[in-house]
Amino acid sequence: MAATIEGQDRVLATAQQIVKSLNINTKATEDMILILSSFDNRLSNITDLMDGGADGEEIDQRFETAEKVILRHDSGDPGEASSRNSSSFAAEYLEAVDIIIKLTEDLNLQSDCDSEIIDRAENALQLAMAKLEDEFLHILIRNTAPLDVDRLYGSIRKGSLSFASNEIEIEDNFESYREDDDDGGSGYHHERGPSFGGDVYVDLIYTDAVKELKAIADRMIRSGYEKECCQVYINVRRDVLDECLSILGVERLSIEEVQRIDWKILDEKMKKWIQAVKIVVKVLLFGEKQLCEQIFSESELIKEVSFVETTKGCVMQLLNFGEAVAIGQRSSEKLFRILDMYDVIADVLPDFEALFIDESGELVCDEVKAVLSGLGEAAIGTFVEFENAVKGENSRRALQGGEIHPVTRYVMNYIKLLVDYSDSLNTLLPNSQDYDLSSKEVDDVDSEDTLSPISCRLLSLITTLEANLEEKSRLYDDNALRYIFLMNNILYIVQKVKDSELRNLLGDRWIRKRSGQIRQWHTSYLRSAWGKALLCLKDEGIGGGSSSGSKLLLKERFKNFNACFEEIYRVQSLWRVPDDQLREELRISISETVLPAYRAFVGRFGSQLESGRQAGKYVKYTIDDLENYLLDFFEGKPAVLNNIKRKGT
Repeated sequence: MAATIEGQDRVLATAQQIVKSLNINTKATEDMILILSSFDNRLSNITDLMDGGADGEEIDQRFETAEKVILRHDSGDPGEASSRNSSSFAAEYLEAVDIIIKLTEDLNLQSDCDSEIIDRAENALQLAMAKLEDEFLHILIRNTAPLDVDRLYGSIRKGSLSFASNEIEIEDNFESYREDDDDGGSGYHHERGPSFGGDVYVDLIYTDAVKELKAIADRMIRSGYEKECCQVYINVRRDVLDECLSILGVERLSIEEVQRIDWKILDEKMKKWIQAVKIVVKVLLFGEKQLCEQIFSESELIKEVSFVETTKGCVMQLLNFGEAVAIGQRSSEKLFRILDMYDVIADVLPDFEALFIDESGELVCDEVKAVLSGLGEAAIGTFVEFENAVKGENSRRALQGGEIHPVTRYVMNYIKLLVDYSDSLNTLLPNSQDYDLSSKEVDDVDSEDTLSPISCRLLSLITTLEANLEEKSRLYDDNALRYIFLMNNILYIVQKVKDSELRNLLGDRWIRKRSGQIRQWHTSYLRSAWGKALLCLKDEGIGGGSSSGSKLLLKERFKNFNACFEEIYRVQSLWRVPDDQLREELRISISETVLPAYRAFVGRFGSQLESGRQAGKYVKYTIDDLENYLLDFFEGKPAVLNNIKRKGT
């Protein structure tokens, strides 16, 4: 009998120890008591044992100690304030808070508990929560890590494309457009927004502080003060993000203010905005998401609410600027920056969708998609305006010297830059089947079936430009200069196509046809410019040359050739062919066409003229003289006729 009682006592003691170990969680304690009671009838009175066996004095003593710690800390004692940040004090205070929380939870479950104890416990809990809220605020502020802008921009530069600064501005006025020819036009650039070189992570709050913040947040959430804790976090971190935007150069501007900004200033703000979007989404928002998950891990709801409410203002400030640009006045110089903005939003949209996953977060994603759509519409609208501007360009001024026309430079450099945005434009533009090409345009390319939407539009633009140049060439009275103008301009177009991704879009067949056309104009130039001079070197009608009539005709032929050459020299030295290879090919073809005829004519008839100074009067130039003079052709510099006469005498 004694052994039975002893065994029963042992079972009860073991069960009591199990239940005591679960006392930190009231729900778990109740569940375990229920399980043990139903498992063995000897444990049916375990609740009485637990309640009756608990040492009331010990509970009172633990509460008194915890209450004293909380009240002492609330008193504002300087000694306590100085030790406020010590880890030993923090541990003591948090332990006291845990005791008060546990007692409050237990008292709320009991119907016959002392109301005075309940009031004291709840008062202590309120004081503790107020102090924890204050401490939470101070830890957040003290431990906010400054934004390392240099490191972030360094990461951006590592992953960027190498674009020079905007040395040449893109303007709507074709006639005012100029380009530095000394570097072959390489000064024409658009500084496209770069991307990160890889994953970039920065500490938003120092690591040690995150643990302290989580410890406080856990207790405030458990005590039902999650709203207060959440609001403190939102207020502090929202201000930090606003400051980050300011550091990144993003101002808080209304839509009206954005639309009143001068283009050059707006362009700089758009560039800063593009970089800011990348940094904010790829670094700051992901960092905030991680912080919320670490600090508020005890509550999924608080975790999401804190993140959305903290970041929403920052995101909306960025989106408002994007919306203002999207609905602003359209002009061709804005297109590339708008496409940059479109691309960066398209790039971070999946990140937004991964970050904002609850119902309120979906509203943020909807706003992002709306701005993306608006920027896409603005880009296409601006592109169409550019197309219309090219089609409507009708300047009637012939350029001196057959130079490359400003509209050619402008349009081709614009188109060359557009190719970098082919992916975006192919997404935004309607299918190529919906865009009608002329039979000539279709015949010029390798295969119409392989043309993308942007290829169709660019091919049509270049065809329009070519027709425009053909019309402008008719402004020249001199046919030879007309052919120089056409060669200069079409060669410029061909070179821009060959030296860029346009070659892949338009194909080699297009290039071959234009190159053949340039060769035809080259031949037409020789015939038009030198036909009259070459007629002077024909031997028709001269006969043997011994008669006085033949000699007079011979002298007249030499005089006419000299006059033709000098006039051609005076005029064509003012013409300009910027391309070195074309200029050299023209000089060689002149040399191969004119000099052999001149050499043969002088060799056959030069001796029939009187010797001495009389002969030099008619045969003014040697072959070497003519070759030297050809070096002055197409340089765009005035010739001095007196020099020619002195060299010939």
